[in-house]
Amino acid sequence: MSYTISPLISIITVNYNQAMVTCELLESLKKLTYKRIEVIVVDNASKEDPTKMVKATYPNARVVLSNKNLGFAGGNNLGILASSGDFLFFVNNDTELTEDMLECMIDRFSSDADIGVVSPKIRYFYQPDVIQYAGYTAINQYTARNETIGNLQKDYGQFDKASETHYAHGAAMMVKKTVVDKVGMMPEQFFLYYEELDWCEQIKRAGYKIYFEPKALIYHKESMSVGKMSTLKTYYMARNRVLFMRRNASKKHFMGFVMFLIFFTLPKKLLVHLKKLEISHIKAFFNGLFWNLKYKRVQEY
Repeated sequence: MSYTISPLISIITVNYNQAMVTCELLESLKKLTYKRIEVIVVDNASKEDPTKMVKATYPNARVVLSNKNLGFAGGNNLGILASSGDFLFFVNNDTELTEDMLECMIDRFSSDADIGVVSPKIRYFYQPDVIQYAGYTAINQYTARNETIGNLQKDYGQFDKASETHYAHGAAMMVKKTVVDKVGMMPEQFFLYYEELDWCEQIKRAGYKIYFEPKALIYHKESMSVGKMSTLKTYYMARNRVLFMRRNASKKHFMGFVMFLIFFTLPKKLLVHLKKLEISHIKAFFNGLFWNLKYKRVQEY
């Protein structure tokens, strides 16, 4: 399969109180060699309207303003509603694109009609020879854990073969519009974390493949060191880890996961946070778990 006419790509990014960072992304778009693009910036109810700054940097960008913070999935879904593209490229605002990456991703789609999602190779912006993402392993059905292939490895070309992968990376993922039409938009129940993993599960169940394309390269400004987690992250990571398993694991696997959570994850988290006297994190962790008890049906919220 090949495209006789270059398909339109909608580049969608979400801004939240980071207008300067978003404009750095937009500057990198000017170097793209693929020209059939539309650029959509969704603002998730920032303190200041970024429209003027965005337009000054990239005049053709469309700015979509939300009157409340809809989270990662909700913000991207607003972008989907505003888009016209044959392909939707969801990209974090703290990234910078390389010149020919869009062609490389479109070429990967053209190699197999069953490919529904493609993610590029991601390197760390501040350590540009170090890999952040070269694919994901499967999430273990008993522990809800998986690994990022290549993370923190120096890039010697060891992952330079395109391959099917279990999950795309939320920082940079291109999706066919026809896939969204069939599967639906990003699951907004998650708000933060796990939403792209859950979406990928839905996409795979619909019969599509997810690919890692190493010829496409993007740089991510995320720090290589985890640093101190916020209580917000602690809450949503605990909440959504359980929610993901509720939505995607069989009853047998979910019961095994609950046992792992009670007898391994819970004691470990308590010890780690108690050692650091992080009482607020303990509360956030339990609040995240108890949310799943409050909402006993995954679609009732």
